[in-house]
Amino acid sequence: MPDKLVQRKLRTIFYADVVSYSRLVGEDELGTHRQLSVALDFISSQISDHGGTAVHYAGDAV
Repeated sequence: MPDKLVQRKLRTIFYADVVSYSRLVGEDELGTHRQLSVALDFISSQISDHGGTAVHYAGDAV
């Protein structure tokens, strides 16, 4: 197949998870959730600012 017929797109998969999330929640549930929310908002905005899309959140992971 000639190269001119092949469309290529660069993709990046990003995964982040909070270390010791269960311990942190046990020590300060409300504070941990507040900090997690701020962090996930920041990560999402950075992904969006660079043309990406945050597809899935699972607890403390994005």
